[in-house]
Amino acid sequence: MAAGAAPWAAQDAISRGRRYREPPPQLRGEFQRDRDRIVHSNAFRRLVYKTQVFVNHEGDLYRTRLTHSMEVAQIGRTIAQALGLHETLTEAICLAHDLGHTPFGHAGQDALNECMWDYGGFEHNLQSLRVVDLLEERYADFPGLNLTFETREGILKHCSANNARLLGELGERFLRRQQPGLEAQLANLADAIAYNNHDVDDGLRSGLVEIDALREVVVFGREYAAVLERYPQLTGRRVIHETIRRMINRVVVDVVNTSRAQIAAARVRSIDDVRSQESPLISLSEAAYAEHLELKRFLNANLYRHHRVLGMTDKARKVLRELFAGLMRDIDLLPREHRDAAATAESAAGLAGRARAVADYVAGMTDRYAIGEHRRLFSADDPL
Repeated sequence: MAAGAAPWAAQDAISRGRRYREPPPQLRGEFQRDRDRIVHSNAFRRLVYKTQVFVNHEGDLYRTRLTHSMEVAQIGRTIAQALGLHETLTEAICLAHDLGHTPFGHAGQDALNECMWDYGGFEHNLQSLRVVDLLEERYADFPGLNLTFETREGILKHCSANNARLLGELGERFLRRQQPGLEAQLANLADAIAYNNHDVDDGLRSGLVEIDALREVVVFGREYAAVLERYPQLTGRRVIHETIRRMINRVVVDVVNTSRAQIAAARVRSIDDVRSQESPLISLSEAAYAEHLELKRFLNANLYRHHRVLGMTDKARKVLRELFAGLMRDIDLLPREHRDAAATAESAAGLAGRARAVADYVAGMTDRYAIGEHRRLFSADDPL
């Protein structure tokens, strides 16, 4: 099936538009314009120094938020092409999904959410939307990147009812319990596939995960045994790469076959039909999902909760909590543009406005910038 050919795929010509009207692009489609704006954004470049699992300085070959986002996009485009969905829209969502992520991965998000608890909380999907809608400053005619509704919809994977009510048209599906477009559904699943499989690679590279333990996990053990049977003389990293390559291929094929069958069974004929479904149409089969969960649980127990990783994340939480508290006490510690934003926000919304501006600044930091600012502001040795 040709890319974007399916009647239930998103189409540039029938996009629900942008927040601010613009002339149509001359040499590219609407979703390509979105993708290009994301790639040229400051937030996208900063992802290269933001943690996936391991803090940036721990090694040059570990995934960062940037390389993770690129791998998500590669998986997403492959599945989109096979299903006749809009590849470029899928790619745009995949590349943008982590733009609002804090430094230090999920530990940083948890710490910033704790700091913001009395001021509306912090959630990286909402922050990614805030980045593309407001915080990026690149264009003369509007704030943010002015992306299409479809890309913004895909960035916002989940949302509370309270927050949804504040988002207008974009929040309606959460209140009506509708589904997003198939490209958004696909980007969400591609994210899970990418981090599950590539965290295996980083875990083995770090030495925190052992091959013998991983062989007990069905999805890894099956492909690992097949590689050794096919290539008995193969050793070292090539065995690992070949195993993970096969793991990804198997799950991608499963997503394509399962989703194709579910789309046919639902008899959807349009994007509106997709939105009216009770559950997503892009998914893994039950068997593949069970294997996916088994691997996820293994990584949680053996990698994410390894004492070395927990030691790093505890220090990361301390850095962000102290940065936030110090900047809240004295916004004169902020760089001028952020200080002005905090003062303006506080005039409009009180202490909650100041807190949101401080959170914007802290969330935008890279790992190494956060460490440097912590050292500068508190005269402390590098805590990580």
